[in-house]
Amino acid sequence: MRIKSFKPLFEIMIAAVLLFVIHKLYFLLFGPEKDLFYFSIEAIYGYFFIAAMIIVGILMLVRRKNIDSVGFVFLLITSIKIIVSYFLLRQIIINNGENLKSEKLHFFIVFVVFLAVETIETIRILNKKQ
Repeated sequence: MRIKSFKPLFEIMIAAVLLFVIHKLYFLLFGPEKDLFYFSIEAIYGYFFIAAMIIVGILMLVRRKNIDSVGFVFLLITSIKIIVSYFLLRQIIINNGENLKSEKLHFFIVFVVFLAVETIETIRILNKKQ
């Protein structure tokens, strides 16, 4: 395989690193006490990075077999990711507290950003000429 075929995975890696650095700088400069968070920011980014890599990797494989199924597979895998994310976030959803509100917000921001990155990569996979 050529390196060019792994371009979507490299783009996710670059986006994840840049977003993590920006988020980490925000925590260092303005952020709340992250030590009181249930999940560390590293764990949240790690989970969503691995999920994004798996999703895009599967979509790249599906595209080789049947390009017509890529959209449906994306919806299915993303739905599974949402369910898993809910179960991870369940502990901070049922509890209330000042830091938990901030943690919910940060978790949701990372979720939405990675969802956007996955969606952009899926669009690129679908628009790629055969």
